[in-house]
Amino acid sequence: MDALQFIPILVFGFAASLGLTPVSRRIAMRLGVVDKPNQRKIHNDHKPLMGGLAIYGALALSLLLFSPPQHLREFGFILAGAAALALVGLLDDRYNLGIRIRLVAMTVAALGLIAAGISIQLFGTPWIDIPVTIFWVLALTNATNFMDNMDGLTAGISAIAAAYFVVIAYSQELTLVTSLAAALMGSAVGFLVFNFNPASVFMGDMGALVLGFILSVLGIKLKFGVQPLNVTWMIPLLVLAVPLFDITLVVITRLLEGRSPAQAGKDHTSHRLMSIGFSQRQTLFILYGAATIFGAIGSIVGAAPPDIALKVGIAGLAFLAGLFILMMWIRLRYQKPTQQPTPPPSPQS
Repeated sequence: MDALQFIPILVFGFAASLGLTPVSRRIAMRLGVVDKPNQRKIHNDHKPLMGGLAIYGALALSLLLFSPPQHLREFGFILAGAAALALVGLLDDRYNLGIRIRLVAMTVAALGLIAAGISIQLFGTPWIDIPVTIFWVLALTNATNFMDNMDGLTAGISAIAAAYFVVIAYSQELTLVTSLAAALMGSAVGFLVFNFNPASVFMGDMGALVLGFILSVLGIKLKFGVQPLNVTWMIPLLVLAVPLFDITLVVITRLLEGRSPAQAGKDHTSHRLMSIGFSQRQTLFILYGAATIFGAIGSIVGAAPPDIALKVGIAGLAFLAGLFILMMWIRLRYQKPTQQPTPPPSPQS
């Protein structure tokens, strides 16, 4: 793939997002789509929530204007699914639709990908690959939404992951993945200019759902001609390690504490790091660093000989397991898990 084919997508995506974000901020304030502070939020004032409009608009425009013509059909299905999620996210930001409606929308978007021929082909049978594809889309889309709990976190992590997808896909001459990742990276970085701490605008579900959905597509479409499947399945997991780690940590924690996984709380990776004394910006850079390290490990797995790649990949996943144990210990040591209210004692007879 000629570099000139994806560089304009990246540059235009960045410029369009940079220009559209102030517009989306004004629209959000006028429509009253704002994030109000409460006890589980870090910010202390009202923040406009429609940054996702700028992210999706920049992403779609850059792909439609500059993408290779042979991929327009697939991009059409991808952008349609992202548009549906953006709309549902906007309604959720405004009216708090709830997780069930979001899950239905994500499932429909995943089925749209499958109808377009975009699905995981790991087991060689549709009866397994299709449910795994749906689960993957739901996991990544929810993961980015869960992770959107700090200024600049989801946009920055998404941009880092997209950058690695650009590099890996370009090395494999995967024009669709390279173009899509470049568009995502440009739109995320353009938005990050306004979303970095202290943020003047939030992406809301409208943006987080779109970013997660596109990242899930990148993971599905990443193919390798030489590396065996027992190696390549680890690459998207490593590149997307931070959001996948966070949602796994949060869901398991809430289940162990007897709470619903959908119940919001200050139990994310970012909250745990802040509980041991790191500031918001320090926490942000730690998580950016983690995304960079695991993305680099994923890139090594994609480029190294299979025997070395397998060892590196397993070591990376083992490192994640160690970090998981550390985060669980921090929860017990430095945070007080949410307790269920104790009912008043019954009167004695």
